[in-house]
Amino acid sequence: MSVRTRFAPSPTGFLHIGGARTALFNFLFARRHGGQYLLRIEDTDRARSTEEAVRQILDSLEWLGLRPDEPPIFQSRREARHAEVARELLAKGRAYLAFDTPEELQQARECAVAEGRPPRYDGAWRDRDPATAPAGAKPAIRLKAPREGETVVPDLVQGEVRVSNAELDDMIILRSDGTPTYLHAVVVDDHDMGITHVIRGDDHLTNTFRQCAIYDAMGWTRPRFAHIPLIHGADGAKLSKRHGAVGALEFREQGFLPEALCNYLLRLGWGHGDEEVVPRDRAIALFDLKDVGRSASRMDYAKLLHLNGVYLRAADDDRLAHDVMERLAKRNVLFGAEGAERVRALMPDLKERAKTLEELAGAAAFAAVEGPPPMEPKAAALLTTEARARLADLAQFLSDAPWERLELERWLRDYAEVKGVKLGQVAQPLRAALTGSTQSPPIDAVLAALGRTEAMDRVLAAVGDLEVG
Repeated sequence: MSVRTRFAPSPTGFLHIGGARTALFNFLFARRHGGQYLLRIEDTDRARSTEEAVRQILDSLEWLGLRPDEPPIFQSRREARHAEVARELLAKGRAYLAFDTPEELQQARECAVAEGRPPRYDGAWRDRDPATAPAGAKPAIRLKAPREGETVVPDLVQGEVRVSNAELDDMIILRSDGTPTYLHAVVVDDHDMGITHVIRGDDHLTNTFRQCAIYDAMGWTRPRFAHIPLIHGADGAKLSKRHGAVGALEFREQGFLPEALCNYLLRLGWGHGDEEVVPRDRAIALFDLKDVGRSASRMDYAKLLHLNGVYLRAADDDRLAHDVMERLAKRNVLFGAEGAERVRALMPDLKERAKTLEELAGAAAFAAVEGPPPMEPKAAALLTTEARARLADLAQFLSDAPWERLELERWLRDYAEVKGVKLGQVAQPLRAALTGSTQSPPIDAVLAALGRTEAMDRVLAAVGDLEVG
């Protein structure tokens, strides 16, 4: 039997980071077993589902490299099939027509609460003749849930879980207006899609017992279930905006690489020894649901930031340069082809210090622009009269230097030695003049990337109208 998993988000908002991890686990499990990973958009909540949310979910999964193996299925387009199965259950005697009015249901709930009973449906129409229903009344279809024994689910993460069938009520599977309920639609869709493993958050665990009753009533084979713990904030509370970014695309905007985020999410609740850096191919080879923990995980943004830095340093320089130039364009930084080439040339050095693409873009901005860059206050403070005089002298010294990185490093060291000063006394004012900052890649790399003309123009602009005697 070929493994088939699915990720089934509701398009009522952005793709939460917890949902992204669920999609990742479904993807990895399917790949690990040579199966298929599918996507179903559960858009039956017409009032809250939006096209914008659908696009955001698809964009998020595309960015994370979790594209499904088949075109997405939209649950709302399958309502006729959901109703067909509900009527089949009715014909089999495994469901019944319920003509309760909203007022009657509310009264029954209030009575149950007053008597200290759970406010579950009391099965008023379970054995009642539909002919006794009020004229013109529109019935719902309710499933005849088992009343004896218990429902047992051998969960692949939680272990064997069970519930007494006396705790389950006869849930509605088709409303009086002919629309299916969510719990019923999910079962029909999973069966028709051939889903073999349902991997989802453990907040769905109670739903599973009720859904199993539908599988059993139809005589369908249940899929294997795996309910993974939720993600909490560092304080142990449910992860929310107050903890930081929670939407997948928020992390993209903040400059995280998708492979770093996926690696982090993988390790958030799953582990293989002490391995922290687990690339996609390695994750596919190792992933097993038995290694998923049963306790809620806590989001650690500092750890994610560190891991992102690891992936940045290993990333392709052309890819990083392309992303950085896009980010600079969004900041309205003006640059041309030469500026883009300078950023690319500096990328091996720039990425060594950055933790995010946003940091990388900020550090690269000086190389992209033409002419003197904006000057930070600390950098401006380095350009004393003495420092500017030395820069003017240095410019003359470098005028004949071969403009190659190794040669430039040697020339700078020679200059410091000849003048009897420390290299830092030369490099720091030069860095300020070239980059507008006190931090940058090695100064020889900056000189080489800027090129002789641009570098000298920036140095002379920093020297200004200083009179050098």
